[in-house]
Amino acid sequence: MRTPLLIATLVVASLVPRTRLAAQEGAEKTPVDIGGPRVGLTVLGGGLAEDLRDDFDAFPVVTQFGWQYEARFLPFADNGTTGVTELVLLIGGAEQGLFLPSITWLVGVRSARGAEFGLGPNVSLAGAAMAMGGGVTLRAGNVNVPMNLAVVPSGRGVRISLLTGFNMRRE
Repeated sequence: MRTPLLIATLVVASLVPRTRLAAQEGAEKTPVDIGGPRVGLTVLGGGLAEDLRDDFDAFPVVTQFGWQYEARFLPFADNGTTGVTELVLLIGGAEQGLFLPSITWLVGVRSARGAEFGLGPNVSLAGAAMAMGGGVTLRAGNVNVPMNLAVVPSGRGVRISLLTGFNMRRE
């Protein structure tokens, strides 16, 4: 369990120098609520992949479709770094006739340049586990395009998801 904590610490620490360079881009001074659709793929490994094959005769790569609710909070000084919390609701496996719901709540940080990292609980049909996610959000005016990689290790295997989507900024 120490390895994920070490990785999380290194990722967060790597964001700090980048955010100081981005200080001229400005920081969010008020909380911002944004959310939008998410699509992507999840690869299941270990016992989770075996269960999917044995129980459902399904391939261990499933599509994901859902919605992400997000709120930014706690702007840190003038460097542009902000706290962020995300609630991600997904339905996986529809392309294989499956209904695999999951819910993940992440709390983390985002730099002024859009690099982000978060940790939090995940609940799915595979059980409860700790999720780690990271990525970058690209901005074009009021439209944000997040690209995230999430890893959910558990006793039965690991789930690795690549998700993207969009949202519009609303204050």
